[in-house]
Amino acid sequence: MKADPRWTEVDQFITDSLFAPDAALDAALRDSAAAGLPAINVTPAQGRFLQILAQSMGARRILEVGTLGGYSTIWLARALPPGGQLITLEIDPDTATVARANLARAGLDKVVDVRIGPALATLKTLAAEVREPFDLVFIDADKQNNPEYFQRALELAHSGSLIVVDNAVRGGAIIDAASRDPDVQGTRRVYQVMSAEKRVTATAIQTVGSKGYDGFAIARVL
Repeated sequence: MKADPRWTEVDQFITDSLFAPDAALDAALRDSAAAGLPAINVTPAQGRFLQILAQSMGARRILEVGTLGGYSTIWLARALPPGGQLITLEIDPDTATVARANLARAGLDKVVDVRIGPALATLKTLAAEVREPFDLVFIDADKQNNPEYFQRALELAHSGSLIVVDNAVRGGAIIDAASRDPDVQGTRRVYQVMSAEKRVTATAIQTVGSKGYDGFAIARVL
């Protein structure tokens, strides 16, 4: 689907209307771009949406699968109450270095634990640790592994936890069962996993904006 320029214009209107300048977030985007990271972070409106979700449920422990430059991490970590913790998983050490610097500048390095390594392996390690379950999980990493990320996240959650999967529409490509794109197929499979999983109730919301046509899938653990 061809992007409508109004989507970006409306996103900018929302940002201009509802968001004050934020030095830490702006610097995180700037330094991520300078480091050559792809500009695939959430928008400000999406970041605040995630923040409001976390705040509304009183999340004290948050897990993020896919750190990139730490932009969404900052939004989520700011939702934590005193004593809260966020663990974020990043496969690339150089990217993690950028994220850690961005988090430190935002004053969040003491509440965010950046774990480096393939997320599936790190999730297995987390499951073996003696820890409280997570209240909110945000999955925004390589899409072909979305089904496995979702299943691992479910094992680390509790009744009432939310699991949010980003990029769940992919410009409408998810309706193409014959797609050879592994990201599309991974996203289609996560819908199948959610549908078959009796421990959750799930939905998905389509979105448009400066990042194009996409959406979130959201599951609540029963």
